Amino acid sequence: MSDTANNRRRFQRFAFDAATELVQGAQHWDVELHDLSLKGLLVKRPEGWHGDAERPFLATISLAADTLVQMEILLMRDDHDLLGFVCQYIDLDSISHLRRLVELNLGDGSLLERELAALGEE
Repeated sequence: MSDTANNRRRFQRFAFDAATELVQGAQHWDVELHDLSLKGLLVKRPEGWHGDAERPFLATISLAADTLVQMEILLMRDDHDLLGFVCQYIDLDSISHLRRLVELNLGDGSLLERELAALGEE
């Protein structure tokens, strides 16, 4: 990614490996999570992919046996091997888990606060 693109990015992505499932209606796909941010996620395109980009998906990311992050997402990017999604809705419990993950991965509380402020502006 170019320096210009990095400067425009308001939400730091971080690589994270967790069991992730996408659901759209009766269809579901187990996907490989590539990276995650407060604003969305990037996954490896699964075999047999035929999701409808015009309709929302539900993403479930399993952090632990009893800890899930669930978000309603929209497909924003389909680049051959990778699918990029933007978060449209996330519940309070999920955002709390995700916030903690971001905080741990950023390693700087001020960066987290800046990202949360940017999230509130959108």
